[in-house]
Amino acid sequence: MAKLYFHYSTMNAGKSTILLQAAHNYRERGMQTYLITAQFDNRAGEGRIASRIGIGDPADTFAEGDDMVAKITERLDAGPCACVFIDEAQFLSRDQVWQLARVVDDLRIPVMCYGLRVDFRGELFPGSAALLALADEMREVRTICHCGKKATMVVRLGPDGQALRDGAQVQIGGNETYVSLCRRHWREAAGDLANAR
Repeated sequence: MAKLYFHYSTMNAGKSTILLQAAHNYRERGMQTYLITAQFDNRAGEGRIASRIGIGDPADTFAEGDDMVAKITERLDAGPCACVFIDEAQFLSRDQVWQLARVVDDLRIPVMCYGLRVDFRGELFPGSAALLALADEMREVRTICHCGKKATMVVRLGPDGQALRDGAQVQIGGNETYVSLCRRHWREAAGDLANAR
């Protein structure tokens, strides 16, 4: 039975690695997959999903306003597809997540989305909020804070290395820009531990 999956975490938890491994497992069994990533996140190159550990695969891209049903239907017209994998799913719009739900329900193709849950301010991304509401299954990909606790938040660093508290929700970056932290250390970095005991 096809389902809409949401694999979420903070930065540097290995989401892309897990996506690439799952897609490889399908192909190893002779099944075709369809990989998609956000068009404007081209850190790994245009139309490419890559992991920090050095593995990667070519991918189609989505942009704001793209019709995901039309995109996936066009791929299906080119040949069989056992599963759709979407990286950087936090950048999907609410409408695009609903379109993915229609792909699962009407075309009976499983869709596996991988992305961040919250931004550096601790707020849900629109795509993540919609996936949390609509996904049939959700799986947390865990990583740890420097203290050893589970990291659930991320800070964005400014040029001075200090945590930023304001700014645009979306800014593409890697380890030089973002650090995953537990909630307490995120609060500390954001200056919110003044009354802590």
